[in-house]
Amino acid sequence: MSSPVPGPSYRAVTRVTGAHRFLIPALLGRSSYGLVSLALVLSVVHATGSYAHVGVVVGIFGATVAALSPLRARLIDRHGPCAALSPMAALFALALLGLAVTTWSGGAGLGVLVALAAMAGACAPPLGPVTRSLWSHLIADRALLQRAYSLDTVVEELIFLGGPLLLGALLPWWPPPIGLVVGALLVSTGTWGLVTSPVARSMSRRAPESPSSPAPGTDATPRPVARGGLLTAISLSGAAGAALGAAGLVNVAFAEQHGRVEAVVFLETLQTAGGVVGGLVYGAVSWRAGTRARLVLISLALGGGVAAAAFAPGVAALSAVLFVIGVVGAPLITTSYLLADESVTADRRTRAGNWVNTAYNAGSSVGGAAIGVLLTLTPPGTAYTMAGGVLAVVTVAVLPFSIPRRRVRPLKGSTGAVPSATSARRRR
Repeated sequence: MSSPVPGPSYRAVTRVTGAHRFLIPALLGRSSYGLVSLALVLSVVHATGSYAHVGVVVGIFGATVAALSPLRARLIDRHGPCAALSPMAALFALALLGLAVTTWSGGAGLGVLVALAAMAGACAPPLGPVTRSLWSHLIADRALLQRAYSLDTVVEELIFLGGPLLLGALLPWWPPPIGLVVGALLVSTGTWGLVTSPVARSMSRRAPESPSSPAPGTDATPRPVARGGLLTAISLSGAAGAALGAAGLVNVAFAEQHGRVEAVVFLETLQTAGGVVGGLVYGAVSWRAGTRARLVLISLALGGGVAAAAFAPGVAALSAVLFVIGVVGAPLITTSYLLADESVTADRRTRAGNWVNTAYNAGSSVGGAAIGVLLTLTPPGTAYTMAGGVLAVVTVAVLPFSIPRRRVRPLKGSTGAVPSATSARRRR
C-alpha cells in the first residue's frame, strides 16, 4: 500500500456525465436508513411501552433485511434497477407508513407490528449496492472508480450520523412515528429519482440482454475476474464488521468504567469524523499496490488499532485511538467494495457489493452480541484485544485466497488454438 501517487480529483467524479442525475436521488433515498431503525425502536416503545416487543419487532426487521438481501440484489442484477427497485421501494414505504399509523396512537398489537416489520425488511431496497453498481457501470477507470467508492463511503458515514440528528429535531414537535413517515417519503422520492436517471435506464435495458456490455462512453475492454477476490472481500468485510460492532459496545463499557458514560456520543462522533477524513484521503490517492494486497494490509492495521484500544489509560486517549480506527475503517470498506466489483462479471456486481454489505452488517450484529456476553466475564481492555484479534486471525486465514494466480501465457508464436486445461477453466 506504499508509494502513493496522485490520482483523479473528487471534482472529476462529480463531473462524470450523468452522475448528478442518479447520485443526488440515491443519497436522498439512502438517508431514510439513517433514521428508520431508531424511529422504529422509539415508535414501538411509544405504542407498546414494552422493550420485549421492541426486541421482537426490530429483530424481525433486521432478520428479513439480511436474509432476503441476496435475493433482492439478484432480482436487480437480473431485471435491472428500474424494474426491480420501484416495487421494492413502494412496498417498503407502504410498510413504514403502516407502522407509523399503527404506532401513532398506541395500543398496536404485536402481531400486526411483526407482520409490517417483516414486510418492510423483506422489501427494503438496496440503494447503496445499486449506487455502487451504477458507478461501476458508468466509470471504467479504476482510479476514478476508487474515488467514487471512497466518496460513497464517506457519505454513508455522514448519513448514519445525520439520521438520528434529524429525528431528534422532529421529536419535540411530533411523536416518534413521524420518523417512519419521513423515511417512507425519502425512500420513495429518492428511488423514483434514481430509476428515472439515464444511467439506471441504460443499465436496465442491458440487464436482460447483455449484462456484461459496457456503458456508453466507457472502455469496452472487459475487466479481468480476480479469482478468490470476492471471498476475501466478503470475509474481511464481515470480520471488520464484527470487530467494529464489538468495539462499539466495549466503548460504552469503557466509558462506564471510567465514570464518563456521557462521553460515548463524543467517542462515536470522533470515530465517524475519522472515517470521513480517512475515506477522503484514501480515495484521493492512486495506490500502486493491488486491491487485494491493500485490503489485507488495511485489515491488519484495523485489527491492530482495535486491539491497541486496550492500552488506552482513559477516555481522552481512547478518543484518539477511535479517531485512528475511523481513519482506517473507511478505506477498508471502500477497498472491499472495489475488490468485490473487480472479482465478478458485470451482471453480478450488485450481488457482489450486496454480499460485502450484508457480511459487514451480519458481522456487526454477531460481534456486538458476542462481546456483550464476554463483557460479563472480562474487563473492556481484554474485550478490545479479542475484537481486534478476530479481524487479524481472519485476515491471516484468507491470505491463501488473496494471492492472485498467475495467468498461463501461450508460447511465442503459438496460435492458442489448443488451450491448456488450466486456461480453459479460467475462461469459465
